[in-house]
Amino acid sequence: MGILKASGLGLLAALAAGVLSGCATTPAKEPPVKFNHDPYPSTYRAYPGVPTLLKGATVLDGQGGRIDGGDVLIADGRVQAVGRGLSAPAGAMVVDAAGKYVTPGVIDIHSHLGDYPSPAVAAHDDGNEATAPARPEVWAEHSVWPQDPGFSRALANGGVTTLEILPGSANLFGGRSVVLKNVPARTVQGMKFPGAPYGLKMACGENPKRVYGSKGQMPSTRMGNIAVTRQTWLNAQAYKRKWDNYEAKGGDMPERDLAMDTLRGVLAGKILVQNHCYRADEMAIMIDLSHEMGYKIAAFHHAVEAYKIADLLRENGICAAMWADWYGFKMEAYDAIRENIALVDRAGACAIVHSDDPNGIQRLYQEAGKAIAAGRRVGIPISEEHAWTWLSANPAKALDIFDKTGSLTPGKMADVVLWNGNPFSTYTRPERVWIDGALMYDANNPRLRPVSDFELGQPGEGDVK
Repeated sequence: MGILKASGLGLLAALAAGVLSGCATTPAKEPPVKFNHDPYPSTYRAYPGVPTLLKGATVLDGQGGRIDGGDVLIADGRVQAVGRGLSAPAGAMVVDAAGKYVTPGVIDIHSHLGDYPSPAVAAHDDGNEATAPARPEVWAEHSVWPQDPGFSRALANGGVTTLEILPGSANLFGGRSVVLKNVPARTVQGMKFPGAPYGLKMACGENPKRVYGSKGQMPSTRMGNIAVTRQTWLNAQAYKRKWDNYEAKGGDMPERDLAMDTLRGVLAGKILVQNHCYRADEMAIMIDLSHEMGYKIAAFHHAVEAYKIADLLRENGICAAMWADWYGFKMEAYDAIRENIALVDRAGACAIVHSDDPNGIQRLYQEAGKAIAAGRRVGIPISEEHAWTWLSANPAKALDIFDKTGSLTPGKMADVVLWNGNPFSTYTRPERVWIDGALMYDANNPRLRPVSDFELGQPGEGDVK
């Protein structure tokens, strides 16, 4: 027994040694390598401001509220209080706003300023990477020219304090968008809205099939549009699975792909889809496609037929960014109606007024005025305070920045416009504009008319017409 016992112990020891030896020779998985998902971060810093009390105005708070004879107090870059009879803190600037309106700054969810800047010459044509139908690897911010005089015109003439710059619509996947604060800066990073998520510009309809069909390649039809889009998403899903597994377990690092990085961000819910789409039937297909592939559409842009599917938009929590009366310039823009915005709004969906134009961005408040009138003509009562949600709260929600701006709520960024009259009137202009509490434009002070470096020394310098 003693000999057997000793032999048994020796065998166990040998087995244990073998096991240990085996463990020692099995290569451990390398831990996952972290890479920077934000290599071009915002360097935005608010301009200095002073505590300011606007007194006695008609206040539209941007989320449906109205105060006649109201006051707005801003300080330390934030909205501090909104109400009646507010007292000015020591050293505050007090502005008599009686007979005028105060609103949150206008947010344009669809702009190409900087990517298609003024002057509009071929050398500045940087909005469409029209070299393949799927180009999610390009980022609009890498084309933005901060010296574009269009930024200051949007500020001074339109009261625009925040805007989303999108790539163009030549491609099914046009690339990443970027959200900017409308301030002078030397670099685009100095304008980037802190904490705003990226967007992905997608397009359906005539543009992609025309651009690539004319080159004799797919897509040349609407069915081709969808086929290429679906296959691209399938590739993105496979890429996401590889990277999710690698980041969870380590091992061999998959190859980086900038295009797929963007689409993986969408599938993870970190990048918002902004979808150029005109026709109702095509928007419905894109909604189905988003369900199939597992992502969410934040907003349809140029949605001239949104009124036909307002219920679908409401049920899916998708905003519609629309013009008041710009349509008929191509077949997919043919079946629009002036009541589009009002009908979408009445259905309980999220309605937005957008520009897609360097001149239109200067008059978005007048576009909203047209939409109010069109709605009222067909019996839809729309108040001024509700209509302002189309210009601030709703675009802020579609950009996922409503916790920071888009309404005159205490604690939010002090992005505020003082209008010299009713802002839905043709004759009204911004009188003063504050961004993060800093006075960036004053119609009565020539020193506060922004001039870009590009304009310095040129005829019309500082002209904001």
